[in-house]
Amino acid sequence: MLTLNHPLKKLKKLEFVEIIFYFIKWSFYAGVVGILVGCLSAFFLLTLDMATAERLAHPWLLFGLPFAGAFISYLYFKFGKNAGRGNNLVIEQANGGSETIPKRLIPLTLIGTLATHLFGGSAGREGTAVQMGGSVADAVGSLFKINAKERRILIICGMSAGFSSVFGTPIAGTLFALEVLALGFFREEGLFPSLWAALIANWVTLSFGVVHHSYQMGTIPAASFGLIAKIMLAALCFGLTGRLFSRLTDFLKSFFKKWILNPALRSFIGGALIILMVFVVGSRDYLGLSLPLIDQAFNGEAHPFAFLLKLFFTAFTLGTGFQGGEVTPLFVIGATLGSTLAPILGVAIPFLAGLGFIGVFAGATNTPIACFVMGLELFGTKALPYLFLVCVISYLFSGNFGIYESQKIGIRKTKLFEDD
Repeated sequence: MLTLNHPLKKLKKLEFVEIIFYFIKWSFYAGVVGILVGCLSAFFLLTLDMATAERLAHPWLLFGLPFAGAFISYLYFKFGKNAGRGNNLVIEQANGGSETIPKRLIPLTLIGTLATHLFGGSAGREGTAVQMGGSVADAVGSLFKINAKERRILIICGMSAGFSSVFGTPIAGTLFALEVLALGFFREEGLFPSLWAALIANWVTLSFGVVHHSYQMGTIPAASFGLIAKIMLAALCFGLTGRLFSRLTDFLKSFFKKWILNPALRSFIGGALIILMVFVVGSRDYLGLSLPLIDQAFNGEAHPFAFLLKLFFTAFTLGTGFQGGEVTPLFVIGATLGSTLAPILGVAIPFLAGLGFIGVFAGATNTPIACFVMGLELFGTKALPYLFLVCVISYLFSGNFGIYESQKIGIRKTKLFEDD
């Protein structure tokens, strides 16, 4: 019979004390990061809405896009230093890198993204929030003089807080920050801190009056062999489209860097090309976030090739040095692709638009679990098996290479993509 002085009893007490200490410590650290990132994200989202409204109210602003691009690239060239690596810098540090994530990254990415959207570049918003989150987290870590392992966890907290507060999906934000670091691995040690930071950041952002748009998939059909086969075919298309986006964006970055050495000139020419594309296409629907295209997709009103046009507009915007994220454009590309495939496959349009919304994102980011959970947070649990099936198949067919260059490849998916 064990007595109070038995070594095992002391060990259990010690473990319990360590768990309590861990819980209190990370509630505090992650809470501080969540509050700061939530405030920054709220400011960013509100000013982004203002910039979008100004662009729509003053169409002539589009002609300033080349100059805005040149200005953004000049700022990064003159003051950016390692901040120019953006998301990849944050991912590298979360994976154990020793570089500081500079505080100047916050104003640079904020100004750069707002300028991109004000003048009509096609980009997203999560990249800005994740970068600001990583910079804030690193600053908090320096303030409290934490060790290298704790620093990695805190940067993960910053990433999850940024993602969560921008999209209003704290669980997906938690898993995204853990899953995006390395293909095939998952950083469990950061689970609680990442979740707490994501929840706090989302609550803080909502407290500023930020409203996240919601979409409805309509009636979820009953499972059948024919339906599953159609969904699997659509998921394959989602994965290949995610692969096309990531490879095209990377190709354009390399191409323009090789042939146009001056970054300001590179972005100026990129802005001019986007203006030319607007006049060739005859529509400005593909500029900025293009959120109305998602509504059109769910309503069955999107142009059949809207997904391809948005893909090209975004790839050229990011490939020529403009600032902004990739995820919202991926949502647009996926939803419009699903809307296009639905009549061909004989599936309800809003249902497949919702699956595409999540599927292309899963393929391009190599984060199927986070994307699946995001689908549940956005669309509910009734579509659970379909969402999971789409995320897994899209992930499988998107290749090893995603939109984040610094994402480590721990386990390759298949020899089919050995060129990645």
